Amino acid sequence: MAFDGVVLLGATGQLGGMLRRHWPRPEALRSQSREPRPGFYDFKLPNAEETPSDAALAAARGARAIISLAGVTPARAGAADLEDNATLALAAVNLAKVAGVPRLLVASSAAVYGAADGPLREGLSSTPLSEYGRQKLAMEQAVHEASGKTAVTALRIGNVAGADAILGGWRPGMLIDRFPNGRTPSRSYIGPVTLARVLHALCHVEHLPSILNIAAPGAVEMGALLDAAGLAWEPKPAPASAIPEVRLDTKALESHFDFAPETQTPAGLVREWQQDMNKR
Repeated sequence: MAFDGVVLLGATGQLGGMLRRHWPRPEALRSQSREPRPGFYDFKLPNAEETPSDAALAAARGARAIISLAGVTPARAGAADLEDNATLALAAVNLAKVAGVPRLLVASSAAVYGAADGPLREGLSSTPLSEYGRQKLAMEQAVHEASGKTAVTALRIGNVAGADAILGGWRPGMLIDRFPNGRTPSRSYIGPVTLARVLHALCHVEHLPSILNIAAPGAVEMGALLDAAGLAWEPKPAPASAIPEVRLDTKALESHFDFAPETQTPAGLVREWQQDMNKR
């Protein structure tokens, strides 16, 4: 039977694990690993100039889409290694082209927006503050230039509950910035279950924009998120450099996916995080 599913590159990372655990049709998801693992397709991504391996082509041919989460995060790299984000994304473009896969969704980051005032729309001129944001923006530009006939969408992903520094990075005695108005930093979030459902839905949309914000509508405060999880934290005065809010504009995404109200609340995000933890 011909494969009519999705190939997930970078499937062994944190977000990759979330997608594998909650993908609506697990039988139609092929997960890639660079090393042999049970249940994974074992292949390395080719360089942009190389012909993909037989194993890579066998996994990708017939797919309706490739999702590439392959990349380097600041926690695991120096500045030089962050340049590999573009290299890996171009390798995904190469695989999609040679295998004849019509669509590629490649993970970018809300970090490309820097400190711009929200709601942050995809069409905004971006001035990233961090090297990670700058490299992700460079990656977006590189894949769009190289895309050819492959429809490429860069996913500017907000905070993912459990893969973030608040729920995922909680520790006893955690300090959170508090501003003079008593509020804590507010960020756009999405739960792991909803993230999988959103990306599954996008793989079946005929026409997508070249850039798309990925988050539930609105934003939640970090303090409220930990309160909903029953995790203790202590406030500290927010420094002048602290950004009170990073809110992604999700109107474009909402035209392709209907968000349930509970997916936008601290309690709903915590439930999805706990559901994901229970499936690990």
